[in-house]
Amino acid sequence: MSKPDVKRFRKLLDEKAAELALSIRPHELEGAADQARAGPAEAMQEQAMAMAIEQRRERELVRVQAAIERIDAGEYGDCVRCGERIQDQRLESDPAAPLCIDCASAA
Repeated sequence: MSKPDVKRFRKLLDEKAAELALSIRPHELEGAADQARAGPAEAMQEQAMAMAIEQRRERELVRVQAAIERIDAGEYGDCVRCGERIQDQRLESDPAAPLCIDCASAA
């Protein structure tokens, strides 16, 4: 992978990491008033949904940080399972992808 491509992906990943870091936990402030007005069942459902969203964001942040670490190690763009090159189209659609399409399909 060319240096300009790596720099571009690094910038995308840094921006995504910052966005995810900022998005984790703000739902507590946003939903507090709504939960106070809602009944107990609705409040529990909203809390469960908010927790699921936060967990998904946290997992995505871990994936993005791992991709940044692969860039720093000079291993970005190589499948972590088989070592083959990850297709550019796949990285364009998901810059944090750790697996080539074959390994991802087999998982």
